[in-house]
Amino acid sequence: MYQWRKFEFFEEKSGGKGSVPGEIASDIRCCSSGRGRIAVGCGDGSVALLDRSFKVSYGFQAHASSVLFVQQLKQKNCLVTIGDDDQMSSQPSSVCLKLFDLDKVQEEGSSSAAPFCVQILRIFTNQFPEAKITSFLVLEEAPPILLIAIGLDSGSIYCIKGDIARERITRFKLQVEAVSDSINAITGLAFRAEGRTLQLFAVTSSSVSLFNLHDQPPKRQTLDQIGCEVNAVAMSDRQDLIIGRPEAVYFYDVDGRGPCWAFDGEKKFLGWFRGYLLCVIGDQRTGKNTFNIYDLKNRLIAHSMSIGEVSHLFCEWGYIILIMADKKVLCIGEKDMESKLDMLFKKNLYTVAINLVQSQQADAAATAEVLRKYGDHLYSKQEYDEAMSQYINTIGHLEPSYVIQKFLDAQRIHNLTNYLEKLHDHGFASKDHTTLLLNCYTKLKDVEKLNKFIKDEDGAGEHKFDEETAIRVCRAAGYQEHAMFVAKKAGKHELYLKILLEDLGRYNEALQYISSLESNQAGVTVKEYGKILVEHKPAETVEILLNLCTSDGKSTAARAANGMDLLMLPSPMDFVNIFVHNPQFLMEFLEKYINKVKDSPAQVEIHNTLLELYLSHNLNFPSISQENGVVDRDHKARNGKEVGNGYKADGKAKLPVQNKDSKKDKDCTERQRKGLALLRSAWTSEMEQPLYDVDLAIILCEMNAFKEGMLFLYEKMKLYKEVIACYMQSHDHEGLIACCKKLGDSSQGGDPTLWGDLLKYFGELGEDCSKEVKEVLTYVERDDILPPIVVLQTLSKNPCLTLSVVKDYIARKLEQESKLIEDDRRSIEKYQEETETMKKEIGDLKTNAKIFQLSKCTACTFTLDLPAVHFMCMHSFHLRCLGDNEKECPECAPEYRSILETKRNLEQNARDHALFFQLLKGSKDGFSVIADYFSKGIVSKTTIPPPENTQ
Repeated sequence: MYQWRKFEFFEEKSGGKGSVPGEIASDIRCCSSGRGRIAVGCGDGSVALLDRSFKVSYGFQAHASSVLFVQQLKQKNCLVTIGDDDQMSSQPSSVCLKLFDLDKVQEEGSSSAAPFCVQILRIFTNQFPEAKITSFLVLEEAPPILLIAIGLDSGSIYCIKGDIARERITRFKLQVEAVSDSINAITGLAFRAEGRTLQLFAVTSSSVSLFNLHDQPPKRQTLDQIGCEVNAVAMSDRQDLIIGRPEAVYFYDVDGRGPCWAFDGEKKFLGWFRGYLLCVIGDQRTGKNTFNIYDLKNRLIAHSMSIGEVSHLFCEWGYIILIMADKKVLCIGEKDMESKLDMLFKKNLYTVAINLVQSQQADAAATAEVLRKYGDHLYSKQEYDEAMSQYINTIGHLEPSYVIQKFLDAQRIHNLTNYLEKLHDHGFASKDHTTLLLNCYTKLKDVEKLNKFIKDEDGAGEHKFDEETAIRVCRAAGYQEHAMFVAKKAGKHELYLKILLEDLGRYNEALQYISSLESNQAGVTVKEYGKILVEHKPAETVEILLNLCTSDGKSTAARAANGMDLLMLPSPMDFVNIFVHNPQFLMEFLEKYINKVKDSPAQVEIHNTLLELYLSHNLNFPSISQENGVVDRDHKARNGKEVGNGYKADGKAKLPVQNKDSKKDKDCTERQRKGLALLRSAWTSEMEQPLYDVDLAIILCEMNAFKEGMLFLYEKMKLYKEVIACYMQSHDHEGLIACCKKLGDSSQGGDPTLWGDLLKYFGELGEDCSKEVKEVLTYVERDDILPPIVVLQTLSKNPCLTLSVVKDYIARKLEQESKLIEDDRRSIEKYQEETETMKKEIGDLKTNAKIFQLSKCTACTFTLDLPAVHFMCMHSFHLRCLGDNEKECPECAPEYRSILETKRNLEQNARDHALFFQLLKGSKDGFSVIADYFSKGIVSKTTIPPPENTQ
């Protein structure tokens, strides 16, 4: 007993001791707790129900003489009692069992009430002889089914099973010990229900037995050959049987005896309360009783006090209640956890406090607080390793900074490292914790632990730390390989390449890594680090980009066959920015791309970019500069030497600057040749629209004075006047005339007015260009482009031209005009004669009679007979041959209607001004169009409506 520490974890409630109410005058024979009240059976046969304040709620007469046993049901508000009633002559015994329904209270006068008695059963019958009842227990199997076990002093157990209220029951008997000279009474009963298994413990003064009630008949198993006295039997919350003997307390399960606890003294009462063992122990030497509450898990006495004689022990309302022999009531309650812990902390019993909170299943936060205080206690004693072991157990509940601040000292870096490792293992580490742990590893130079922390992940799951933080710290500490490992495993491709390129300069490895990535990731990484790669490995970078943008260089047909969409591939224009310092490789990349992919969605942007590269005069080529001996910027920075006038300052010979310029000019010419080829190939005659932006192309050609490109674009856009303007600007007379021959031929869709512009150019030139003017006049005369007077006026502005240049042209024109005048004169005379004839014919019709001499019908050619119709056009018809149309001549009517239709159309055209001006604009000789309108009487007959009177 001296090994067990004593604490006062319990205290008396309600001011200490109370007493049984005075209404209960008789002695108390039995008690039952449950459902928030206490049922008390008395020696006078009455039952009283006590509330929380130990006041009688109500009482009633349950039996005639004495109540032996009472038990409240848990699942139904009913009360089961065993007591003595008046013996009837037909019954062998007066002991009976009654079932009361406490929900049905029947009035018995004005001052008292009694519950309804549902059923009364006689316990002893002819088959079940009468004996003294020593133990009683009720199990609610499945309401309303009850299983009642009644222990007798004869060593037998009577069982009643069924619906007691309806008396649908079965009775059976269990024999604990064989009938012999010495019979031991049943001192305790306990049911054990686990799943569908139902068992019954039976205790006598000399044995412990177990019955399996599912077997028929129930089988008996003897667990031990020792027993106990009445009231020294209890059940734990784990359904283990507990019996108390003078030498010890024994635990039993279905397999037999379990743990044994040696407590000296007579065990008068045993009980179980929230994991505590309750014992009322009598000391035979002093005659005093002690009430102890044992915490068996922590091996401590939670409460101990000397008491008088106890008659009943039970638990209700969270209290332990003892009813003494003198009807005093002792109510003991457990202190709260905080009070118990304060008591232990004052005595520095932190181990006991930890065991206590763990055994009572306190919340994790309370446990962590106890561990923290224990750790603080050890830390104050400079037991740092032990303190850290306690702090580690608080992970997840205690703020890590509280612990970290205590161990930031360099001398305790090992403890801090241990704590940070555990913090990561439990998944509660932040980025700052990862940074601190890695710094600890690097300061300790513990590469083995660093390797284990970084690489020992078994390839499963994610890292237990923040990857970006680990990468940053490892890089800063010079552990690039570890940083690369983390970046690669975490899929941080950009960080992996950043280390390779910026820290290690392993460009080939970086290119291989990019090639192994998926298309999307590879594109992202190239955009991020492409400038560095192009600077050091331009050719390899271009190949990677080609594979990335062309799907490993497959043709368009192959991609279509494989179901690949060009829109899913990255565009070359996404990577233009990485060539900002190396435009020559951008040009190479785009050239190779358009050779492989002919139908790229970004082909317009690609061609625009290529044109800009081809036509630019200021494109720098570092490779060419190095070939010519020019030192690059990095080399100058290293050696501190400069280049001036094409030679190095140290006197070593280099190629002169003029060689460099000639090389540059040659390259510019070559690029312009490519530019012209691109302009032509991207806008063939079969294409409606070019594969580049025409406006941008014109601007580029203009900015870079690329004449061939401008001429091609103007010609494709049918801007012929701009084409000849280019030749005029460069004074290329031969090319100007050749261009007009090509573009001024109207039969080929050209613009003949170009010759007029060309003639105007020569007229304003101010120099002798007789040869060119004569050649131009040949085409002007051939196509009759300009009137002679305009030609003379235009050429007269050039003082260097003589009349001999246009003499032959004017002579031919005058001869042509004379012929035309003569032809017109003859036509006029002819039309005048015809007009006079028509006027004379009209006059005859108006003044003279017309003689009709036809003898035959014009329609049927038969001889005319009456009735006949004669027309003024000298046609005659039978009346029957005309039918209904007797007002016009059938022979002349079509021609007349045609003339009327023509006249009507001419009058309608007189109002169509748009048509008139269109004909006027499209005609070589506008005056002839106007004359034609006058000749048809259209213009002369157009009437102008009078102005409206505004007054």
